Amino acid sequence: MGDGTNAVCRVIKVGTSLLRGDADRSTAAVIGDLAASLSRQQRRGERIALVTSGAVGLGCELLKLERRPGEVAALQAAAAVGQGRLMALYQDAFAIRGLAVAQVLLTRGDLASRRRYQRACRTLEQLLQWGVVPIINENDTLATDELRFGDNDTLSALVAVAIGADELVLLTDVDSLYSGDPRADAEASPIAEVRDLAELEQLRSVATGGGQWGTGGMTTKLTAARIATSSGIRVRLADGRDPLVLEALLAGATVGTVFHPSPTPLTDRKGWLAHALLPKGSLHIDQGAERALLERGASLLAVGIQAVEGLFARGEPVRVLASDGRELARGLTSFNSEELKVIIGLGSEAIRRQLGDVGDAVIHRDQLVLIAVP
Repeated sequence: MGDGTNAVCRVIKVGTSLLRGDADRSTAAVIGDLAASLSRQQRRGERIALVTSGAVGLGCELLKLERRPGEVAALQAAAAVGQGRLMALYQDAFAIRGLAVAQVLLTRGDLASRRRYQRACRTLEQLLQWGVVPIINENDTLATDELRFGDNDTLSALVAVAIGADELVLLTDVDSLYSGDPRADAEASPIAEVRDLAELEQLRSVATGGGQWGTGGMTTKLTAARIATSSGIRVRLADGRDPLVLEALLAGATVGTVFHPSPTPLTDRKGWLAHALLPKGSLHIDQGAERALLERGASLLAVGIQAVEGLFARGEPVRVLASDGRELARGLTSFNSEELKVIIGLGSEAIRRQLGDVGDAVIHRDQLVLIAVP
């Protein structure tokens, strides 16, 4: 295979609900069908990365546990048992089709560190150039609560951004995105396409506003779609229970829901700032600073900050919040939390005398990315 630098690159995400199969279709059969479809795409010259769940479920099955453990240590131990079985199934399924796979386990900390993020990008890129299929999962065995992605939808979107994928495919157990929960709302209708970030934000606000739809897995899929589309990656959501649906999707058929990519995607660094970092605190700003950020693309200055939340050091990521609590931006602060509390306590005139009219930017515009949709 060539170096594949101009090849279409897809990230496929498959969740536990699909991998556990059913009475008529085992986990091994599900993985076999998935490997058959993806290996065909690989032979057509595409580059494929697969984000998978299922380690904890398989571990529980092998250990003959009647229910999923509630304690963190037991969950991590079950994941350790199941991860080996999960990889063996993938290895066997792809090997009979002539493809090698590689296990890649990540925690949020691996992507929150710029250096480790870049190393992960290089490793994944090398695997893709070799024609190896990366099988990516969260490192459930070691990840602590603060370093967890929380769901593989978010992980798949961050992986898609990291490798500059053209498309992210979220395989789920529903046939498309709906205007409401179709199990509870008889009038819920399928949504064939989501055209832009503003439309996506409207759907996210409905999904997180309560009700059965908001408590299920669709909220995390909308979050994943926002991460990927804002970086210029098309997202497809489709029913993964039927292998023919994936075949049709990969062939270009209109199935499920498509989320169109932003025409003005974030750069690699801005995407990392917006989505991979774990904010350590928040800065509440006034309306003047909000206008400066949103309308002029300015840096955040101390005179516009009204309150500081959390404990953070210089160079750590923070949220920038409007006076009504909306998240406007994220960035790396030039001051620690205690320094900022002292500075904003001086008052605007004293700040100008001490730092000058422009002053030292609390977050320079090169270290800041807007989150709010205009």
